[in-house]
Amino acid sequence: MLALVFLLPLSSFGQSSYYGSYDPLVIKVAVIGPGDALYLWWGHIGLIIEDYESGRARFYDWGVFSFENENFVANFAVGRLIYSCAVSSPEWNLRNNINTNRDIALYTLNLPPESKEQIRQYAEWNILPENTDYDYHHFDDNCSTRLRDIIDMALNGQFRSHYENMPGRLSLREHVRRHTWFNPFFDWFLSFLMGKDIDAPVSVWEEMFLPSELGTRLEEFTYIDFYGNEQRLFESLEIKNLAENRHAVLDSPRAEWPRVLIFSCIIALALCVLTVFRSKESKAAHFIWALAQGSIGLFFGIAGTLLFFMSFFTNHDYTYRNITLLFINPLPLAAMPLGILYLRALSSMDHYKWENAIKTIWSLVFGFGIISILINIFLRQKNIMDLVLILPIAAVLSWLPDLLIHIRREYLWRWFN
Repeated sequence: MLALVFLLPLSSFGQSSYYGSYDPLVIKVAVIGPGDALYLWWGHIGLIIEDYESGRARFYDWGVFSFENENFVANFAVGRLIYSCAVSSPEWNLRNNINTNRDIALYTLNLPPESKEQIRQYAEWNILPENTDYDYHHFDDNCSTRLRDIIDMALNGQFRSHYENMPGRLSLREHVRRHTWFNPFFDWFLSFLMGKDIDAPVSVWEEMFLPSELGTRLEEFTYIDFYGNEQRLFESLEIKNLAENRHAVLDSPRAEWPRVLIFSCIIALALCVLTVFRSKESKAAHFIWALAQGSIGLFFGIAGTLLFFMSFFTNHDYTYRNITLLFINPLPLAAMPLGILYLRALSSMDHYKWENAIKTIWSLVFGFGIISILINIFLRQKNIMDLVLILPIAAVLSWLPDLLIHIRREYLWRWFN
C-alpha cells in the first residue's frame, strides 16, 4: 500500500519544548528500505533537520558516491571506497525513494535543545568540502554507523555504553544473507567472499551497520537527561511509504545448503553419465565432458582468483582469513587448458596423460575441501554452501571413482570369493 504523504510546509511547524525551553529544531532519522540495485539491498538511512526558526529543512546523507568519480573502479578494486556526506531537500529525497518503491519510516527523536543544536552543527560541519569525504567500510563505517555515532555523541556516550556489550542476535554474515536470500547466485557469492571473522559474535552496537537495526534501537532506547530523569529517545514514528511487491527482509537467513547440494549433485550425476558414454568411445561425450569440466574449472578458478586477490592484495578486510581459499582458489583454472589438450590428443594415447592431470587437479580440490572441514572443527567458518557446491563435482572428476572401482575389484571380489 502506497502512502503518498509528504513533508508539511515548515510554516505549519509549531514550536516544540523540552522542559519548557524554546526549541526550534526537529530531528528525524529516515530509515529507508531496500532498493533495486545490489548496493541498495541493505537499505539506507539519513538525517532530517527541520528548523522552525529559519524555515529550512535539510536531509543529510552519508551514503553518497558516484561511479564517475576519478579512479572509482581502481579504488573499489583495492578496497578504498570514497563516500561523502551530502545535503538535499527532504521532500525531494523522500519523493525519489517513494518513486523507486522503497519503505520509508521517519523516527522523530526526543532530545534536549542543546543536543539537537550539537547535531545540527556537526552535520553542517560534515558537509564542508574539506570534511565531506570519508573511507567507507561495509560494516564499520557507513551511512548507518555514522548516524549511530552522531546520536551517541548527542547522548554523551550513553547509546554506545548500553549496546556495545549487549550480544547481537546474528553474525554479520547472517545479517547480510537475510537480505540476499531471493537471489541464489549473490546469496552464495557474497557469502563465499566473506572470511571467518564475519562469523564471530558481534554486539548490538555492531549490528547497527544496518539501517533497520538502528531504527529498532531508536524505538526501544531510553537515556538519562541532564536532570537525572529517564527519557525515551524515540518520540514518534511516521510511515511515509510502504513498498509494494518487494522481497521481504527475513528475520534470519534461510539454510540454502540443501538446495545447493541438490544442484551440485545433479551436475555431478550428469558428469557421471558423460563418463559412462566416454567409456563407449563416444567422441561427443568426450567433447562435452572436457568442455563441462573445463567450464566448471573456469567458474571456480575465476571466483578463487578474485578471492585470492581480495584476501591478500586489497583493503577488503571482510575477505581475510578465508578457509575457502584452501579448495576454491586459482588452481581450478588449469582444468580449462588441460581439457583442450585432452581433446587435441584424443586420437592418441597422450590423452590419458592429460586426463590424469585433470583428475589430479580435481583430487587436490576435493582433498583440500575435506581438510578444510577438519580445520573448521576449530575455526568454525560458515562455508558449508561452498563445500556442498564443489565437493560432489570435484569427487566425480577426481581419482576417487577410480579408487572406488579398484577397491571393488581387488578387495571386495576377494572377500566374497
